[in-house]
Amino acid sequence: MVTRLLAISLYTTGTVLVAFSSAAYSELLYPALSCIAVGGILLLLTNMQVGNLFSAHRSTIITLYNGAFDSSSAVFLIIKVLHGQGISLRSSLLVLSSCSVIHLLRTFLLMPKNHIPYPLPQHFTYGLNCRKANTYNLQQFDRTKDGGVTASQESPAEPEDEAEDQDSDNVASFRSCVLSWFFLWHLLWLSIMQLRHYLFIGTLNPMLNRLAGNDPDLVSHYTNAFAITQLFGVLCAPWNGLLMDRHKVKPLAPGETALEADLRSSSLSLFLTSVQCVLFCLCASFPLLPLQYITFVLQVINRSFLYGGNAAFVSIAFPVCHFGKLYGLLMALSAIISLLQYPCFNLVKGALREDPFLVDAALILLSLLVFIHPLYVFIHCREVARQRKDNTQRDNNGSKMSEAEF
Repeated sequence: MVTRLLAISLYTTGTVLVAFSSAAYSELLYPALSCIAVGGILLLLTNMQVGNLFSAHRSTIITLYNGAFDSSSAVFLIIKVLHGQGISLRSSLLVLSSCSVIHLLRTFLLMPKNHIPYPLPQHFTYGLNCRKANTYNLQQFDRTKDGGVTASQESPAEPEDEAEDQDSDNVASFRSCVLSWFFLWHLLWLSIMQLRHYLFIGTLNPMLNRLAGNDPDLVSHYTNAFAITQLFGVLCAPWNGLLMDRHKVKPLAPGETALEADLRSSSLSLFLTSVQCVLFCLCASFPLLPLQYITFVLQVINRSFLYGGNAAFVSIAFPVCHFGKLYGLLMALSAIISLLQYPCFNLVKGALREDPFLVDAALILLSLLVFIHPLYVFIHCREVARQRKDNTQRDNNGSKMSEAEF
């Protein structure tokens, strides 16, 4: 609740500052857009916990929220259209600011005061019934993901402090999660694709001007086409979630845990997102104007898969109690790596004389590295399955030997 209230405050402050900005007070845009960016990502982070309420469709809900966040830029496209119809920018943004009342009502009436655990304990309540509900330790339920005991199997007579100490011993530490290969390869996977998307958006207008021969009407046409495709991010993102949740309608393999099944399913999602990125890079590199329609479509599909898959993978591969920290750290580190776009901009404008071919070719080669992550997850799942099979055979052989000796 505290995080959500902070997010609402920042977002509302940002939209109000934009509303009162002008040519004379253009400096207001710097704190305004910073507040909107930080407030928006905090709202997304707290909303993604709603996926924990729907265990069979958890990844679908998480990717749906990320898709909606991805398509949110279309709100300003609507404001631009309204501005063209004579409605002032200030009026539109003040109406947008007043919509924060909806967020406040949802925070106090619908959302729980604390975290939403996963898997959900029995009799979990939220909204107005939060005061009547019990408090739960997130670490208790992380063990369930690894095939441990469920909440109903916890000993009620065990002292609370002692139980928390025992639970914390069974959950990986935050430091071990950050230093794991899962986290490092996932950071590389996210950073490379995010850098490519930022470079594409940052160079879109110069590229369209170059390919359209500086025809302003043609450039405006393609710019509007790009803006319209961004509306469909919210429709593309759930496909990824459905792909990751498809195994939940099937029974688990003998000895397989829910975590192993989720990881196995996520490897296909990671691979498809990587393929989309390479296709997007190839299309964006060809200096053919009509081809950019396909580039726009691939860009919005890949970006929706990227951010939705990023959040879903973090929720699967790591303990729930570290989700917020790991997700925030991933976004922060990938943002730092994305600063490489500025040397690329300067290189294209300077030494390459507005010809981005060499930079595009380098990014295509760099994008091939993203296949390391899905390959590593796939190999990990296969190794876990092989070890489980060997252990089962060893146990069966041991049982047969014991029977023979008897």
